[in-house]
Amino acid sequence: MSRKAAVVALTALAPISWGSTYFVTTEFLPPDRPLFTGLMRALPAGLLLLALTRKLPSGAWWWKSAVLGALNIGAFFPLLFLAAYRLPGGVAAVVGSVGPLFVVGLAALFLAEKPTARTLLTAVAAAFGVSLVVLKAGAAFDLVGVLAGLLSSLSMSAGVVFTKRWGRPEGVGALALTGWQLTAGGLVILPIAFLVEGAPPVLTGTHLAGYAYLALGNTAISYFLWFRGIERLSASSVTLLGPLSPITAAVIGWVALGQALGPVQVLGMVIAFGATLAGQLAPAKPKGAAAGAVPFGSPEKNGQEVSMDLEVSGVRR
Repeated sequence: MSRKAAVVALTALAPISWGSTYFVTTEFLPPDRPLFTGLMRALPAGLLLLALTRKLPSGAWWWKSAVLGALNIGAFFPLLFLAAYRLPGGVAAVVGSVGPLFVVGLAALFLAEKPTARTLLTAVAAAFGVSLVVLKAGAAFDLVGVLAGLLSSLSMSAGVVFTKRWGRPEGVGALALTGWQLTAGGLVILPIAFLVEGAPPVLTGTHLAGYAYLALGNTAISYFLWFRGIERLSASSVTLLGPLSPITAAVIGWVALGQALGPVQVLGMVIAFGATLAGQLAPAKPKGAAAGAVPFGSPEKNGQEVSMDLEVSGVRR
């Protein structure tokens, strides 16, 4: 297996893990507490990584971490859950599947990753495949829900691109940067969760086990792998792994919950998976580099960041 294939395989574990979120949420967690669930996913995971790495931001990285945490976690989760509550799950997933198109446009602006016809076609094919997997006839349309879904996808897409552009400070590992973002994102969600949902619910052992899985495997480890993938792959390549999330959710629903999986859904899975594979055929190194753009993982020398060679989600990441 080539080095790039190994990186792609490890990065793909993140959206695959996110595909299990719906099952864990419905089967192990208290109902109707999406913001509290988002909080319990992000903040404990972030604090744990801070304790393990013993690294805090310094200088400009205080505000950069806050911005990245808000884009990738703090704004993304509430908008995503708002879309999920106002739209049928299939519609929300389809709205979220436009993320690769957002990343292609933002990467062209901020990373000088010139979009190719193949990249655009694979992004469209991925969204179409996801729609076949999750969209059902007679699905309702809600303007607020659609806007929330689009904004959540745009937020996460911007997070991928700016994580790539800003890089990370010299001597700071991807694990520490993941901790900074999760902590910042959790702190954004904290007041929103208590204002909207009130006091935390009474938790049982089953609830605690579910939250432990979400915080550790589904968030701390998965986001570390995701940000590590952004470091080593192009932004479009990473984000085109996103369809693995709704595919995984559909398979888990079929195996564990007895949900129907007909020929149309199977066709959609094949199309989405094929688009995901095609998205990894793009060159790992962009043809151009934006002035001042700093890829994720670049070191700093004498205070100046130097360039080196060089991230849709399912409904419930």
